[in-house]
Amino acid sequence: MRVMSETILITPDRLAMIPTSLRASWSRCASLYAIPPTGEGCIELLCGAELRQACGRMGPLMKTAEPELDRLHGIVSTLDYTVLLSDPNGIVLARRGDPPQEKGSRRWHLWPGARWSEKRVGTNGLGTCLAEDRPVTVHMDQHWLLSLRYLACSAVPFYGPDGRVAGALNVSSTRPDPEGRIAIMMEAVLVDAARRIERRSFLHAYGSHTVVLLGESSDISLPMVALDESRVVVGATFAARQLLKLDDADSNVCFDLGTQGRGVPDFQEAERAVIEGALAMSGGKVAPAARLLGISRSTLHRKIRAMEA
Repeated sequence: MRVMSETILITPDRLAMIPTSLRASWSRCASLYAIPPTGEGCIELLCGAELRQACGRMGPLMKTAEPELDRLHGIVSTLDYTVLLSDPNGIVLARRGDPPQEKGSRRWHLWPGARWSEKRVGTNGLGTCLAEDRPVTVHMDQHWLLSLRYLACSAVPFYGPDGRVAGALNVSSTRPDPEGRIAIMMEAVLVDAARRIERRSFLHAYGSHTVVLLGESSDISLPMVALDESRVVVGATFAARQLLKLDDADSNVCFDLGTQGRGVPDFQEAERAVIEGALAMSGGKVAPAARLLGISRSTLHRKIRAMEA
C-alpha cells in the first residue's frame, strides 16, 4: 500500500512498521500536510508571554489538573517517562519530570511551550490523540518524522465540564523499551487520569448542584449530569451527552426531567438514565436515590413503576 501526495511517498517497508491504528494519521501526514519525513519538523516553542496566555485560556482546569500530573509523575517516573499536559491545540502547558530527564526533555521539546500538533510535526502521541479524539501510543519508528524515532509517547484527550475536549495528557520517554511492552499500561494509566481530571473539573463547575453518575463508562469520559434544585439538568459531561443523545455542538444543557416536551430528544430515555444512575449510586436504595434527585420517595416509586410498565 502506498499513500502519495505530489512529493511524499510512504514506502512499503516503512508502512509495514506501522500499526493499523496509526495509518490514517500517516496518510494525513503524506497527503494532507505534506510533511517530509526526513525533515526536522516544526516543533516551535512559545515565548514566555505566549505560554502564559495559553495557560490562561485553560482557566481553572490548569489548577484542577495539577494533582493528577503529580500523581502520574509518581507512577511513571521510575520508568524514565516525563508527564506533559497540553491544550486542545497540542501546545504543552505543563511538565512533570525528574532532574536527570531535564536535558533530554529540552532537547526533544518535551517542554512547556512546545507545539506538538499533528499538522506541524506529523504522527505523535499528543497531536494524533487530539486529531482523532482517542488514546494513542506512538512508539519509536511509528513517528512520522524520522528525527523522532527514538521517542515513545502515549497520550489521551480529556474533557472539560462543558463536554468538549479541553486538552491532552501525555507520557513520553527518550529511552523507551525497544519492544514497547509497557505501552498498554501507559494508556490505561492515562485514561484513569483523564477521567479524574474530568470528574474534578465537573464537580468544581457544578459544586452547588447535585451531580449524578449515570452508570459506569469504558471510555475516557464519565457519564455525569448536574441537577439544580428543580431537577433541571444544567450540565452534562461528554459521555452523558452521548448517552442522552444531546447536541454536542451546544455547550449549554438545560432540560427538565419532570416536564415532558421542551424539545429534548428521547426524553424518556434521558429520564430513565438519570434515575438508573441515581439508583446505582445509592446501591439500589430508593430513599437515597430520591434525595440525590431532589424528589420524594413516592414520586420516585411512581417513576420506577412507569419505567417497568
